[in-house]
Amino acid sequence: MNTPDNLLYTEDHEWAKYGNDNVTIGITDFAQSQLGDVIFVELPDVGEEFNAGDIFGEIEAVKTVSELFIPISGTISAVNEDLENLPDKVNSDPYNEGWLIKITPSDPDEKDELMNFLSYEEFVS
Repeated sequence: MNTPDNLLYTEDHEWAKYGNDNVTIGITDFAQSQLGDVIFVELPDVGEEFNAGDIFGEIEAVKTVSELFIPISGTISAVNEDLENLPDKVNSDPYNEGWLIKITPSDPDEKDELMNFLSYEEFVS
């Protein structure tokens, strides 16, 4: 299982990478391995607002459909449009080319609610 040490994680198996003005969000390597081959990703529109824990989309795999939960509150600033035609990027590269959304956070303190990579590895083991 690949768990980069520069990301933060949720119990719902999403990851968050904090940048200067936004946070990139995707699903973890563990999550994609449990889902199997991803065949479709439904993402929100740029400009939509969410609260931490809200459902922001769905990911469909050969085996199942799973809801996506946003780890922090804020406004969608970008979506990974490449996933429309190449949803398998979530499987092959979940932390880079397989990112899902970028969000402009509205509450910087929510970052403290997320797990670091050691806590996440312990959580999934």
